[in-house]
Amino acid sequence: MIDDFLTHRLGAVEEAVHEAAAAEIMPRFRKLADHEVESKAGAHDLVTVADRLAEEYLTAELTGLLPGSVVVGEEAVHADPAVYGALRGSVPVWIVDPVDGTRQFVHGDPAFCTLVALAHHGELLASWTYAPALGEFATAVRGEGAYLNGRRLVSGSPESGSELRVAITHPDYTSPEEKAVLARLEVPGVRPRYCGAAGLEYLRVARGDMDALAFSWPAAWDHAAGLLLVAEAGGAHYTVSGAPFWVDRDNALPFAIARDDATAIRVRDLLAATT
Repeated sequence: MIDDFLTHRLGAVEEAVHEAAAAEIMPRFRKLADHEVESKAGAHDLVTVADRLAEEYLTAELTGLLPGSVVVGEEAVHADPAVYGALRGSVPVWIVDPVDGTRQFVHGDPAFCTLVALAHHGELLASWTYAPALGEFATAVRGEGAYLNGRRLVSGSPESGSELRVAITHPDYTSPEEKAVLARLEVPGVRPRYCGAAGLEYLRVARGDMDALAFSWPAAWDHAAGLLLVAEAGGAHYTVSGAPFWVDRDNALPFAIARDDATAIRVRDLLAATT
């Protein structure tokens, strides 16, 4: 069933993502009323009516396209954390972040996106990254490459001897302990900066505009689409334990994502250093 879906129905998913953004997200961009924005876990953890309605739209459409599948969406998990457990189940799972970069969306910054990934038994099979205000749509299918607006993405490798450009978790979302670990990247030859919307940072790595990422939080909806996109563009990812990041299990954090294997290992080793 999954193989047939991947062969014949991927275009319908792209259409559903386009439609969700057109119906629920873009009409509200730069037009949100105060009552349409709320905080969840903290002042920096925002949710809008667009997040909720786009997730509802995608949940109905995606499960209709693939009968028997379920959705693990950011807002559904916020309402009921038990929903996250579906990632460890036996049925196909859609992993959805309806508005990745909600803070940017709220402030009228176009650097936000919608993220969708399809996984089965923890394996990422396909992903969609759509930045509607930027006109960018990236897709990836396991074993078939990564594409941006129809053009093949090849992440390449950093230029020999160049300073590594690394986006790291924004300090608004890190604990003191996480800040201390990420500070291990503040060494000669590495130029860290704080990340924006995670999905767009993954896209920058996949297209070779960033060398690496170092993230300290595990939420699958932020990472699933980008992990496959980078991997299919030629990149790699490792947690500090040396294992890849898996969406269906606990991971040692933080983890590194990079344009190529050698860079991912270099960033991972810096994060894992104890002295």
